[in-house]
Amino acid sequence: MAASPITFALDGTTDIQADAPATRTALDLLREHLGRRGTKEGCAEGDCGACTILLGELEGDGIAWRAVNSCILFAPMLDGKAVLTVESLGTPGALHPVQQAMADGHGSQCGFCTPGFVLSLYGRSIGARGTEGAAVRDVIAGNLCRCTGYGPILAAAEATPPAPRDDAGAIELLRGMTPAAKGENWFKPRTADELAALLIAHPDARIVAGATDVGLWVTKQLRDLGTVIFIGDVADLRSIAEDEGGLTLGAGVRYSDAHAALARLHPELGELVRRIAGVQVRNSGTIGGNIANGSPIGDMPPALIALGATLVLRRGDARRTMPLEDFFLEYGRQDRAPGEFVERIHIPRPAPETLVRIAKLSKRFDSDISALCGAFALTIAEGLVTHARVAFGGMAGTPKRAAACEAALTGQPWCEAAVESAAAALAQDYQPLSDLRGSAGYRLAAAANLLRRIWHETQHGGPVSVLDERLDG
Repeated sequence: MAASPITFALDGTTDIQADAPATRTALDLLREHLGRRGTKEGCAEGDCGACTILLGELEGDGIAWRAVNSCILFAPMLDGKAVLTVESLGTPGALHPVQQAMADGHGSQCGFCTPGFVLSLYGRSIGARGTEGAAVRDVIAGNLCRCTGYGPILAAAEATPPAPRDDAGAIELLRGMTPAAKGENWFKPRTADELAALLIAHPDARIVAGATDVGLWVTKQLRDLGTVIFIGDVADLRSIAEDEGGLTLGAGVRYSDAHAALARLHPELGELVRRIAGVQVRNSGTIGGNIANGSPIGDMPPALIALGATLVLRRGDARRTMPLEDFFLEYGRQDRAPGEFVERIHIPRPAPETLVRIAKLSKRFDSDISALCGAFALTIAEGLVTHARVAFGGMAGTPKRAAACEAALTGQPWCEAAVESAAAALAQDYQPLSDLRGSAGYRLAAAANLLRRIWHETQHGGPVSVLDERLDG
């Protein structure tokens, strides 16, 4: 296929054109092609934040900025966007206030991670996505420092006042751009209809939304992705619709964009999203992508299964709807035909009387993979459990409902004996593996204890969410 260069606005003033093979990383393009060496490669998997840049998109009359990890972002995903690196902010003789606050407060020692922290804190100062109303600790959860300690960095953040950007130059550049539709082994559709047609023509193409998982296939496994279809600019897939019946999300909605709506649907969902990775990953990763890749330890599917979510899948002009729980067939296999894609997800609104609890257990609070994630939706009326949906991730080859546990609860008094019976039934539902995140015995014991916790909460004055606990020290 004929390749066309990508175009993006750098620093808000410069129109950059560059060749971009499908799996060249944005980090490599910035460092090696443009000499932006302040942006570092630390982990090459989106965990440490040393590679943080700000990416901007036209939204209404302005630009919506978001911090992202350039190490797992592919270069074609910069096309039609605005880009800021640490060099965009200040110079050695005229530091930006964020940089000055870091220097004055001794917020840097070796300095390797500092540019990433500066970009994250700068994003906070301009109200970038994922930072609105967020505590500083949450904003920098995706940035790791191994030598300075976080106290001076937190102080630098508090010393930096909000300072909205003047984006007039970048807006003019972006409005004048014609986004590329295809390049070397990649396509970039703008509508769901275009995407559907491309997948009929290229049914084996790799769909990439945020690249927060697929990016690692390239940086860590050195895999050849073949033909890639980037769907981040498909506006149809980024819709959010709320009504009395619940919440409908396009499959391309990013976590940071869905966070507020999910929290309105139920606070436990909002807390779950806050625990998923760091801001940079939530600003790229999509809920549809988390579902479509079928990971057994994806955080969202157990919660959505417990709430009775449904999927709409599309192939060409044909659509079908299924319960989310039926999408996952076995490890590495989902009910998705060649040329078919996840188009949207519907999450029913929990009834006021439904008791919803979601618990993610991991070795550290921030930016960590689940050892297990459990979700419970229980209806208790006049002392009886009239309805129960229980689902776990990290306990089997797929996210999976706990049918025996549900059966042990349903129709029984909400009492300690019934809870113990249901907790024991979890061993019929799951035969988890042992790995670095936890042993099989730990997983079964922890899953049972989450159910016991809910029982004790209802007896002793209300919930204390597992999602909101931090261990000090």
